[in-house]
Amino acid sequence: MSIWPVQDAKARFSELLDTCLTEGPQIVTKRGVEAAVLVPVQEWRRIQHSTQPTLKELLLGGGPRFDLELPPRNRLTRRAPTPLD
Repeated sequence: MSIWPVQDAKARFSELLDTCLTEGPQIVTKRGVEAAVLVPVQEWRRIQHSTQPTLKELLLGGGPRFDLELPPRNRLTRRAPTPLD
C-alpha cells in the first residue's frame, strides 16, 4: 500500500488508478494527514457485502433489530350502543 500526497494523486491519477488495480489499496493524504483510500471495485464490494448481515442473521439474532419509539397508548372508550327501532 502506497501513500500519495493529494497533489501527486491529482496530477498522476491514471498512474494512481493503475497502481491501485495492480498492487491494491492506495492511501491519499492531504497536508500529511490520511484523507482517503482508493480500492479496487471487487474489494469494495467484498467489504460492503461482509459488513451487512444476511436476512437469516437478522431474524435469528438476539436483541432488537432497530430502535423504535412507540407513542403512549390511550385507554379505549366505548360508544353507547344506538337503540334499535
